[in-house]
Amino acid sequence: MSDPTVDTATGVVRGIRTAHGSAFLGIPYAAPPGITGRFAAPAAHEPWRGVRDATRLAPTAPQPRRNGFGRLDMTPFFGPGWVRGSDYLTVNVWAPPDAQRRPVMVFVHGGGFVAGSTRSPLYDGIAFARDGVVLVTVTYRLGITGFLDLPGASPNRGLLDVLAALEWVQANIEAFGGDPGNVTLFGQSAGATITAGALASPGVDRLIRRAIMQSGNGFGSFHPDQAEQVSRAAAKVLEVEATVTGLDALSDEQLVGAIPELAGLDLHTEGRFDPLLGLSPFSLVLTDQPARQLNPEVDLLIGTNTEEGNLYLVPQGNFDSSTLDDVERLATQVDADPAAVVQRYRSRFPRAGWGQLRSAILGDALFRTGSEGTAQAHEQLSGPATHRYEFSWRSAAVDGKLGAAHAVELPFVFERTGLESVRGPGALLGPGEPPRALAAEMHGAWVRYATTGDPGWAPGEMRRFTGVG
Repeated sequence: MSDPTVDTATGVVRGIRTAHGSAFLGIPYAAPPGITGRFAAPAAHEPWRGVRDATRLAPTAPQPRRNGFGRLDMTPFFGPGWVRGSDYLTVNVWAPPDAQRRPVMVFVHGGGFVAGSTRSPLYDGIAFARDGVVLVTVTYRLGITGFLDLPGASPNRGLLDVLAALEWVQANIEAFGGDPGNVTLFGQSAGATITAGALASPGVDRLIRRAIMQSGNGFGSFHPDQAEQVSRAAAKVLEVEATVTGLDALSDEQLVGAIPELAGLDLHTEGRFDPLLGLSPFSLVLTDQPARQLNPEVDLLIGTNTEEGNLYLVPQGNFDSSTLDDVERLATQVDADPAAVVQRYRSRFPRAGWGQLRSAILGDALFRTGSEGTAQAHEQLSGPATHRYEFSWRSAAVDGKLGAAHAVELPFVFERTGLESVRGPGALLGPGEPPRALAAEMHGAWVRYATTGDPGWAPGEMRRFTGVG
């Protein structure tokens, strides 16, 4: 049987047959940033002649290797790092066999706005294609190129890339068997915050019908005053002016090399705390939070994991070593009255150790509080439906202590729990056999939601994915 081909608006692409349809990898949705300008909005890709090979994954956005996770191997989450090549603003498409007007899901990966890619096998879309969904995964600009706020530059370029990919979907997905009128945008971590940014973008209801935010934050954007601090710090590290002209004179290698030196910046300003608590110097930059600007026509499914903060403490050995001083220091980063914060969490968890309190404060500040606030803001809109979930299955990784940490739900959503790279004592899902029924349940809910808008429970209810019973 010959390889499948599809005629897109910019030319013909040749993909590969899969066990459940076909896959088309590395299709450009925008021109290489090195040609149009790394600090400009995405531009249209030039058409190509003949048939373009779409059987291999494309290069990744320039990025540093993301370390800092101690005994936990996070390679399946971040992917291989920087795979060099200029034509990296691409999508991968998995299509069911003989697809006709199938629901479409578009996934935005996480990685703290500085790392990650669609090359990870964790984001393989074969299970979605098997279940009748056309899955699209998106590569977007990261770090300085994607999110540094500069005078004269297009703001939030990584978000603009995702919006350009959604435009590509509208123009081309029907040729792959997808329904351009039934598109669900979903993202995890930074990808979920970018999804919130898309929901706050004018006219996005023309591009998507629904959205899913996994462990993101609709209140996670930086104010321009905070972004200016990052720009000044980057210019100082790079020894250039904080302008497009100054940074355009530098190579991608120089821009990527500066990112680790920006870690831990204090972005407190008068009346504003750092929504990322110093974990990343980059986010969306907006004068108002995305959750306050949500599109009134787009449905939302949103949720978090029960022990999000464990990812940033357990693998590094900081969970067991946490003290009252550590908890109080974290509390000063999230509230003007840190003593009240400590007391509030102590009341909620009266028997918890300092590590558990620290993890709870961290997870709430980064994800849970902002997600709940986003859900409440969405519920106040008159038209769309709001669905909530919580993922509570506990990974036994890192001596059984990782728990329902940030990112643990991903192999279940993509039904990729069989991957060797996510299994084992130092892997995301830990040793032993993860519950296949939970993967079928959670993946199935995402498929139903994209297909019908009903994930299997009523709006206003909280569905908990526990893997028990």
